[in-house]
Amino acid sequence: MNDILQAAWAVGLWSAAAIGQSVAEPAALSQDDFQVFDEHQIEAGWLVFYDPVLSGNRNISCATCHHPRFATSDGLSLGLGEGGRGLGPDRVANPANLPEQRIPRNSPALFNLGHRDISVMFHDGRIEVDPSRPSGLRTPLGEEMVQGFVSLLSAQTMFPVLSPDEMAGHYQENDISKAVRLGMITGDGGAWDIIAKRVDALPAYRDLFTQFDAEVARGEAITFTDISDAIAAFIAFEWRANETPYDLALSGGPPLTDVAAAGQALFFGNAGCSNCHSGALLSDQAFHAMAEPQIGPGKSARFETHQRDDGRLRVTGDAADAFAFRTPMLRNVTRTGPWGHAGAHTDLAAFLAYHADPTEHLGSYQLDPVLPQLDGAISDWTILEDASARAEIKASFAGTARPLLDEDIASLIAFLDALTDEASIAGRLGIPDAVPSGLPVDR
Repeated sequence: MNDILQAAWAVGLWSAAAIGQSVAEPAALSQDDFQVFDEHQIEAGWLVFYDPVLSGNRNISCATCHHPRFATSDGLSLGLGEGGRGLGPDRVANPANLPEQRIPRNSPALFNLGHRDISVMFHDGRIEVDPSRPSGLRTPLGEEMVQGFVSLLSAQTMFPVLSPDEMAGHYQENDISKAVRLGMITGDGGAWDIIAKRVDALPAYRDLFTQFDAEVARGEAITFTDISDAIAAFIAFEWRANETPYDLALSGGPPLTDVAAAGQALFFGNAGCSNCHSGALLSDQAFHAMAEPQIGPGKSARFETHQRDDGRLRVTGDAADAFAFRTPMLRNVTRTGPWGHAGAHTDLAAFLAYHADPTEHLGSYQLDPVLPQLDGAISDWTILEDASARAEIKASFAGTARPLLDEDIASLIAFLDALTDEASIAGRLGIPDAVPSGLPVDR
């Protein structure tokens, strides 16, 4: 590591001038940057988040794939939603109702999604802030379908509950999956209406919602957007992660250890990490093709037969966006593996080495994902075993390779570990003892 660079960090003189190049500078998260919500709305969202009542077959909740035991993810490379049973790496396919396929992408962590600057969500950014639209949001759904959601975080809940592989269930299994298959989403008898009526029928939820929702207090029914707004409030409150050693050090608290400080210098300097992982959130919220290994079923419509995941291209239609995925935020990143949009990396050190020089490592990538057995499913390795498909992914990388030494990787991991907020991983409310539906709670 550059001695001048390390010395600049040590005495607090880090700047672009210190190394003679333009670089992103570190910035701490502030609690003032986060939205604040009514405590009763948070409580309602807490219970609904853990309640399987939102799923078509009443057997899976939001928490099944975003659980505090696995740092708000699921500990799997690619998860099993509907048709699975168990939790985390112990989740298996239910022989009586096998999943049709794995969930195509790794379950993203939920930390800091209540930050006011969040403008895009999901690996491909298919939902994002767009002030030019009446709703203020751009999604793959029609404009009339996004009315009423108070925030981007609230609107993202519309997708899992409509997905047959995640929460809705497969065709003909239940009233929600049937409505989804028929394209009935909004309006009376639509999927969201069915979900909302399930919640509205439970007195405990009605009592809670009347304490913060004026329309429900006047006797109106709980709507799906009321539910999604409550879930958003809970996520924003429960998993705010802004008291990491890194943030505290930047705010005048105890300095990082020497090895973590060396990693910080690399991160914002010669390793080039902050070119994309920039700003207080350590993400430019943009999309980059990093030649990541593609495993699993890929991302395709029901009428398509390929196993590709073209990333941002599926949203924009722009060939320049092929295999580009959103830059993830990094608080608690050492706890949220497997890593990558397809969860192809289970070792963080190996992931950093790959990420620093992907065109060198794609050809030698060693399969080591965490994938529950799924009998009868298509091969998870179709794209990796296709030389032309690998070549296309490799050619999409337009960045600069920056190979890392073993000691560099050790320093970077120490810095990434300094981005851990233990309180946020545990959660502020934790797992409820029970939910109003009386259905089992994932623990």
